[in-house]
Amino acid sequence: METIVTEYSHLIFRWLHLVAGVMWVGQLWFFNFINAQLVKTYDAETKKKAVPELMPRVLYFFRYGALYTWLTGFLLLGIVYYGGGVLLPSEGARFGNGVTAGIAFLSLMIAWTVYDLLWKAIPDEMLGVGISFALIVAYAFGMSRFVSGRAMVIHVGAAFGTIMMCNVWMRIWPAQKKILAGIQGTAPAPDAKVPAMASLRSKHNTYLSIPLMFAMVSNHFPSVYGSDWSWAFVALFVLLGWGLVKWLYVKSESPAASKI
Repeated sequence: METIVTEYSHLIFRWLHLVAGVMWVGQLWFFNFINAQLVKTYDAETKKKAVPELMPRVLYFFRYGALYTWLTGFLLLGIVYYGGGVLLPSEGARFGNGVTAGIAFLSLMIAWTVYDLLWKAIPDEMLGVGISFALIVAYAFGMSRFVSGRAMVIHVGAAFGTIMMCNVWMRIWPAQKKILAGIQGTAPAPDAKVPAMASLRSKHNTYLSIPLMFAMVSNHFPSVYGSDWSWAFVALFVLLGWGLVKWLYVKSESPAASKI
């Protein structure tokens, strides 16, 4: 009976995780690949009329999609990894399952904190990208030292998801409320740094979204997570994912994207 309950819980949470994730990432890509180009065509009157109608509706599904994606993802971590017997490496485990699970979860919170502090302090975007990539590789390598390869890859994805969810609720949504209030005239227009920060964090989430998808599907491929170089596979696919996102940005800005 316990096995059946676990299996169906796994199925239900994975299904809900997928539904919420499609809702969240769909809105994210709408913001970055479609709406970002559309708002450039608005005059002041159109912006004042359209944005207060559109953005609260979109942001509602955006922020709750993010929250439920993260919550169902955490439940899946608990079922599949922390309680499912695949967290520890097959040999040479440094700690017991409980301690390792605690460290692994704590690492997700540390990942958000380090990311947030870095991007508050960094003066140059490309320097920040370089440091961020080095930290991702270090995180993947470090995790591979005390969890299984499969668990390492999914925790890299979970770290990305945690950063993205915290960006939505702690940086993007509060900034958007100030921006909307300024447009509606219910509060002074925010400092230019506020929309700039929100735009940058949304851009970061877009760049993290495709490598995150690689982490989600990688658990079906033992040749990836079972290798001694699994952390290097992660680094490679992060770069490939970033390249794909860059191509999508370029495509979204091209005249072809606005043609029927």
